[in-house]
Parts: sequence; C-alpha cells; structure tokens
Amino acid sequence: MKVVVLTGPESSGKSWLAAQLQQRFGGVRVDEYVRHFMEQTQRDTCLADITDIASGQLAWEDEARARQPALLILDTHLLSNILWSQTLFGDCPEWLEPALLARHYDLHLLLSPEQVEWSGDGLRCQPELADRLAFFQAIEAWLSQHRQPFQVIQGNWAQRQQQVFTAVTQLLEA
Repeated sequence: MKVVVLTGPESSGKSWLAAQLQQRFGGVRVDEYVRHFMEQTQRDTCLADITDIASGQLAWEDEARARQPALLILDTHLLSNILWSQTLFGDCPEWLEPALLARHYDLHLLLSPEQVEWSGDGLRCQPELADRLAFFQAIEAWLSQHRQPFQVIQGNWAQRQQQVFTAVTQLLEA
C-alpha cells in the first residue's frame, strides 16, 4: 500500500486533487474529518474539539488502511489538525504529534497557495495570501524537520493536476 497525503493551506486544491487522483488511479480516498465535524455541530470549533476532530480523522484513516488498498489518498492528516489548533487557539493536544510520527506516509504533496484564488465556503478563514503562505511555510518546515517525504505542488490548476499525477505515477512505479 502506498499512502499519499495532500497537505497545504486553504483553497490550494487538496480536495479537488484527491478526487482527481482517485479517479485517475483508483484506490481509497479519505476526506477531511473536520468538515464533517463542523457540519454536524453547526458551530465554530474550540480547543476542546481538537481531540475529537483528530480522533475522527485517525479513525477514518485507520478504517481505510484496514482495507489495504494499493493506493490510499488522504485529503489531509494530523499535521493540519496540529497547525490549525496552534493557529486558532495557540495550543495543541500533546498526543497529536507523536501519533502523527508513528504513522508511515510515502509522499506528502504540499500545495502552494500561490497562483490560485482563495475561495470562501463558509468554513475557511484565511482569505489573505500572507496568512496562507505562513501556513504553507509551517507545513514545509515541519515536514523538513521530521524528514518526511514531500514534493511542493504549484502553478495553475492544470499544472497542479499534472504535477500530482506525475508524482503519484512515479511513486506507484517505484
């Protein structure tokens, strides 16, 4: 099983590219649990919600891993929960980072916020490019610090799609 994570700031194409990857290569896709959580609770999240959100994301990921697909496509993973918790609340449950580091991911596709428009959907909260760039840089720094395999994806939508398809093709052929 190869595990690919799409990561990056808001409106950088994670969900769209996850769907494109599944359509092109098959496999199992795991969506972003926090969206489900927010739709169910119909309120803004708070620090106390982070454990439930992260646990839900892990449960969805574990369920998909148990199916042993040739390709597992994750629309996000615990790193987003960690960084959003720190960004929004200045704190984060201590168990998240060790739980993230205990798992194996073959490739992180880190999506740049540049060259694509931000799109508000009622749940997103970083319309300013500078904020999304800071989030992107925090992800990149964490991935580098923890020696996680990643490739930066940038450009317009067509360029992003081609870069992601090429990266996953290479991963599957390796």
